[in-house]
Amino acid sequence: MGFQAQVDFGQCWQKNAQGQSVKLYVVAFVLSHSRYKYMEWLNHPFTTRDLINAHENAFRAFGGKPKEMVYDQDNIIIVSENNGDIIYTKQFESYRNDERFQVYACRGFDPESKGKIENVIGFIKKNFAKHRLFTNLDDWNEQGRLWLERRGNGKMHNTTKKRPVEVFQEEKQYLRPVRQLISVPANDKQTYLNSDSSITRVVRKDNTILYKANRYSVPLGTYSNFGKDVQLRIQENTLRIIDSETGEIIGVHEISNQKGALIQERAHKRDRSKGIPAYIESTADKFEDKSLALHYLKEIKSQYPRYVRDQLQLINELWERFPWDYINQALPLCVEQKFYSASEFHDMVNHLIAQRPVEMPKPVSKIQALHHESSHLLDVKPPTRELSVYMEIMEGGDSS
Repeated sequence: MGFQAQVDFGQCWQKNAQGQSVKLYVVAFVLSHSRYKYMEWLNHPFTTRDLINAHENAFRAFGGKPKEMVYDQDNIIIVSENNGDIIYTKQFESYRNDERFQVYACRGFDPESKGKIENVIGFIKKNFAKHRLFTNLDDWNEQGRLWLERRGNGKMHNTTKKRPVEVFQEEKQYLRPVRQLISVPANDKQTYLNSDSSITRVVRKDNTILYKANRYSVPLGTYSNFGKDVQLRIQENTLRIIDSETGEIIGVHEISNQKGALIQERAHKRDRSKGIPAYIESTADKFEDKSLALHYLKEIKSQYPRYVRDQLQLINELWERFPWDYINQALPLCVEQKFYSASEFHDMVNHLIAQRPVEMPKPVSKIQALHHESSHLLDVKPPTRELSVYMEIMEGGDSS
């Protein structure tokens, strides 16, 4: 009890009231012992921050957290795996260390290691999502919560022959406690440095928030003329800034002991308010054939919706590292070969550079033999001087 929870993702198309198809994405959690479930829906693919936020919500719904979490080797969690040596994404590694839970990363569609959660995803699609009309995301998630109470956690489980909600009442006593958000006035003078607390702040015009006489950055474009509230969560020496509307973590800083300092994350200098379309436009402007570049970059966006910003950043970095003419030559070749990724584009540029012709040194002219009519030159002898002339020169004498 309380040892393990399994996590997995799903996606499906839903009809709305206008008859249009809407693609939705779900992450589900299930406690392995009781089969007690939690799910959360988004209308865009999950990012690492979205997943971390879903963990927080799931742990609150469970009233605690297990010792071990089981995942697929999803690229928003794991960068690479080599014979059991797992490299996590930077954000997830930081969160995992903060929450101190173990991770078991299994291969996709492995029923022996995470069959429980794969069954849950199928159960959610067939019994909750099927035949429902989508109105908006808040309503959809609320319907999901009520369905879990009534059906997902309230009905007898086919394997355990018990209602998950009843078994959960006992299992939750074995879960480890989770941090609680405590609402406190923004002008409260108490020290919350060493407590798990949440403090409301308003984002300033320079896209910073104030905490203990220092300014901490948030991404450019966060500030709003209508006012933008964020929540500050303080844990030990770390300050997390959370969007009050979405629950997204938009900044993580180490708390400074200075006074009047600006603590800024480098990534916050990029203006995300311009969005991906503007980033694509500015990247395409660098190519000689802008229209072809726009086509190419939009195709990358469709194939890498989660990582399009990273893809664009890699392509932009090429202009600083390689000759521009080779980058322009690589574009139509990548389109022709359907190489729609920044890494393949990089490889194509390298290939073109490797294929460039090497300038060979000019051959030395061969010595031509004298023709018969010039053979008299062989008898020409240079003029000579007496040795005494050179002796006089060396002794400083006058040789004239």
